[in-house]
Amino acid sequence: DFWAPWCGPCRVLGPVLERVAQKQVGRWELVKINTDENQEVSAEYGIRGIPAVKLFVDGAVVDEFTGALPEPAFKQWLDKAIPSENKQKIRNADEAIQTGDIQSARALLEEVLTDEPTNAEASGLLSRLVVWDEPARASELSKVANTGSGELVRMASSVAELASVLTPSTDTALPDGPGKEAFQRAIASIRSGDLSSALEDLIHVITIDRYYADDRARKICIALFDILGEEHAATREYRRRFDMSLY
Repeated sequence: DFWAPWCGPCRVLGPVLERVAQKQVGRWELVKINTDENQEVSAEYGIRGIPAVKLFVDGAVVDEFTGALPEPAFKQWLDKAIPSENKQKIRNADEAIQTGDIQSARALLEEVLTDEPTNAEASGLLSRLVVWDEPARASELSKVANTGSGELVRMASSVAELASVLTPSTDTALPDGPGKEAFQRAIASIRSGDLSSALEDLIHVITIDRYYADDRARKICIALFDILGEEHAATREYRRRFDMSLY
């Protein structure tokens, strides 16, 4: 908090900051800088008007505002600027996934969902991790993820699609057609973990019987690519062939 004793708005904002800081000990720390007594520091951070509040994380300014805010508005600013504990756990889980530490990622996401069962982001990430071993649970998690927006909704659709493939109890009678045999082989290959064979057969179905079973082969391919990610060997090997099969 950059302030000065002669500044009226500073005297309004100061008690708000101090009151909220006392209530949120451990989440953030309030540092008050008298601009009259610390002119070099004020100049370093380009202070032109006061009160000026800057939020530092790891030594860098990540957000700021100038002028007095009422307490509700200041709390709202804080909630947006400082990740909650659950948001930080989700961020850490995502980083763990990127480094291949799936066990740690799952543990973090389970903690978030124990505390906040309707968290769409945590549900979406966890659904991708459990879909192979717990497809029924992944399907339920995808419904929660679907309450989010953007990428969450798209990924939720892919998880639900793959979960239905991995859950034999959801099987329905397949229509006759040129693609039936290859489609059946593809489903069996996915369930056994042979993704290369599955993608070979799914692309073959698209090539010979484009809209077989309500365009299911295309939908399953997209679900696999989404869940595996762009760097997975199967995605790198088959994505281009899949794209070409559509035209």
